[in-house]
Amino acid sequence: MGEMLGLDADWAKRAIMSEGNYGEIFEANIGAGTIIGLPRGVNAMWTDGGLIYSPPFR
Repeated sequence: MGEMLGLDADWAKRAIMSEGNYGEIFEANIGAGTIIGLPRGVNAMWTDGGLIYSPPFR
């Protein structure tokens, strides 16, 4: 998909390394440790009681 936008093959890796993964971004910007204090709730990983499931990648 990045190729359609003129991005190279490493664009996603660089974005994650720069800003962190989804959980890290959530916690840093609106998570329980911020002034907003929003808990993950159903937005948490399924192993923590939420609905987000990451299939195993090989």
